[in-house]
Order: sequence, then C-alpha cells, then structure tokens
Amino acid sequence: METVLKVENLSKSFEKEKVLKGVSFELEKGEVLAIIGSSGGGKTTLLRCLNQLIIPDEGKITVNGDVIFDDALGKENEKNLRTKRLHFGLVFQQFNLFPQYNVFNNLTLAARLLAKENNKKNKGSAEDLKKEYTRIDEEATKLLERVGVKEKMKAYPCELSGGQQQRVAIARALILHPDILCFDEPTSALDPELTGEVLRVIEGLKSNDNTMIIVTHEMEFARRVASKVIFIADGVIEEIGTPEEVFENSKSEKLKNFFNKSVEVIS
Repeated sequence: METVLKVENLSKSFEKEKVLKGVSFELEKGEVLAIIGSSGGGKTTLLRCLNQLIIPDEGKITVNGDVIFDDALGKENEKNLRTKRLHFGLVFQQFNLFPQYNVFNNLTLAARLLAKENNKKNKGSAEDLKKEYTRIDEEATKLLERVGVKEKMKAYPCELSGGQQQRVAIARALILHPDILCFDEPTSALDPELTGEVLRVIEGLKSNDNTMIIVTHEMEFARRVASKVIFIADGVIEEIGTPEEVFENSKSEKLKNFFNKSVEVIS
C-alpha cells in the first residue's frame, strides 16, 4: 500500500516540559487513525505539529514524499509553511467559522483565495479564474449536501446548532482536498444529542481515498471507525495497532488503567 504520512522521532517542548518525546508512526492511504489518551498526554500537540500550527523541536514529517518538517533544514518562512499546511485539513473542537460570513462564504473563502493565488502564479486569465470560482461554488453546494446542511447555506454561524457548525467546518476542510483530514476531538464542544450526527458524518467520509487522523475521547467510535489506533501517554506512543489489538489485547498497563478510568467516568 501507499504510505501517505511518515512521522520520525517527533519531539516538542514548551519551556521545560517535554510534551512529545520521539513519536514515530506511518499512515497509509485510506487508513483512519484514531489517537486516544488522557488529557495532557500530547494528542492535540501531536496533531498541531503535523499541521505545522506548532513547529516541532526535532524530528521529520513526510507527506506523499514531500518533507513537511525536518529539524535539520532549519526554520521555514511563513509562505512555505502555508503551502505545506495544505497537505492537511484540520477540523477544530470549536468550529472556528467566521461569524461575519454565511455558511456558503465560510466554505468557499479559502478555496477562492487559493484559486486566485494559483491563477496569478500560473499567469492565468480572468476567464480561467471565473471558471475556477464556478467549480468551487458547485463543489461547495455538493459538500454541504453531503454533510446534511445544504438548506443552511445562506445562514450565519450564530443561526446554527453546534452540530451544524461542525458539519460546515468538516465541509470547509474537505473543499481544499487535503491529503490527510484531521479532527481534534470534533465532538467535545457538542451536547450529547448532537454528537451522534457529527460522528455519522465523519464515519461516512471513510473510503479508500480519504486518509484521516481523529483525536477522540469517543472509544466506541474509535473502535468502530479506525483501521489503526494510537494510545499516547506522557508524550510517547504506549501502544499502536488495530482496534482489536489495542482495545481487546492491550499490553500496556497505562492503557489498561486508561480504559478502566474511562469506564468509571461513563458509569
């Protein structure tokens, strides 16, 4: 199979606290990786390092053969960072929609700006750009239908439920065609009755073409949707494997304790 993502010895410290301690793993095209673990273990830091929202201290990240980060290469300028971030689409906990724009404009804004930038770089015509804008608008409509909020395209974020906002955020990430779609605890800001609708949308994205990384505290969802699971604790990968290996045949005592605490919280 085709390796999409390769992470080698990734480390990150904040002041004197080392949050990631030499994390390494690979992800193949079409795989869904669930990252689980207790709060403060390094899950979100890992995801943000992959997206280059946080710059790692050490290590190497490669996506489809393109080196996204290598500590040996030194600091990147902001323009190169923006380009490398396009390999990833990130859906945040808090939706991060622009309140001043309606749903449709939230979806198309970044795609149109990127199209304009590429048109200028490639010395395209005004007609070329117009055609690309039309294509983006058509794709935006299809994506809103796919995530179940097409009827809300003219609404503003304040007029949507949390679940609807998160589904718009998912569509916004998809429209840029990232190599890897990332979710940072996508249901943590939702009421329980809205959690299911967002999880169903994410599960519906699973395909041979969509490679996804999901940081989640929804254990049953992780077991059902993931092809690979990482348990991270104290900045290191304590266990990695299939859902069956991690959930049913765990070897790590930290993982067993984590599962026991999760059961206690649910109870």
